[in-house]
Amino acid sequence: MINEDTAAVRPPVLRPGDTVLLVSPSGPTSPERVARGMELLTGWGLRPVPAPNAYARHGYLAGTDDLRAADLNAAFADPQVRGVICTRGGYGAQRIVDAIDMAAVRRDPKVVAGFSDITALQFALWRGARLAGVHGPGAAWRDERTPLRSAESLHAALMTTEPVSITAVPTEDTFDVRVPGRATGTLLGGNLCMIAASIGTPDLPDLTGAVLLIEDVQEPPYKVDRMLTHLRRAGALDGLAGVAIGQFTDCGGGWDTTIVDVLNERLGDLGVPVLGGLPIGHGPNQLTVPIGTKATLEVDEGTLKVAPAVH
Repeated sequence: MINEDTAAVRPPVLRPGDTVLLVSPSGPTSPERVARGMELLTGWGLRPVPAPNAYARHGYLAGTDDLRAADLNAAFADPQVRGVICTRGGYGAQRIVDAIDMAAVRRDPKVVAGFSDITALQFALWRGARLAGVHGPGAAWRDERTPLRSAESLHAALMTTEPVSITAVPTEDTFDVRVPGRATGTLLGGNLCMIAASIGTPDLPDLTGAVLLIEDVQEPPYKVDRMLTHLRRAGALDGLAGVAIGQFTDCGGGWDTTIVDVLNERLGDLGVPVLGGLPIGHGPNQLTVPIGTKATLEVDEGTLKVAPAVH
């Protein structure tokens, strides 16, 4: 049994009838892309409501910084809103995290779900409110990538208080990345690009004693090497308890050196357990995992077990 992480603020579990606001803190999306996600959420008994600017567009952003920040702050301030589900990632969350009303977040903690660029938002919420979150698919849902099992995984993380257990999958590209052992600690991280982009900002968490989760998409091996090397040289990986490796999707690049080679080389000598092959990230059959709560990494068993983000 995983012990509760007393350092984390765990928001209330979502219940049927709860209103969840669909926000776009990063890249733009469309009602057509979000329709399937709203159908799923409605089927769970939730009341999904697109934020006023959820479908705004401003170049590669989902509206101007002011509009995106306004939607987030409105969600955190409205007592009728019980959860915040991001429509998608993309880019842009880092541009608005300093405008978040952290006092509102602390007054009424709400579960925030998303992944990819949303890692920047979840880092900021961890820094400003110690808010545990949910790393999982956004409301711009695609059944071909996230089928029934993915939906069930997100549902369980948002609407139950059961611990989450994820098992490494042999068909995942990162399955052969592993260093034996057992590690326990707070699960922190998410998208590797956003973790590296947080170096030198207030939002990069202290990873001492933590289990670091990493995943990424469309980054060739040399760029993954560069990001991990940057984290190492910055001292960010000193004192880690372990590393949980999710999906590194479309991270080939035509080089003789593979993503497995890079991950084994850059993580294998840290002296901590490392487990690859977890179906967490941008790939098919993506599963949802809490962030900011206690986790146990069992490399020999091939499992990552995480305490719930909600109570």
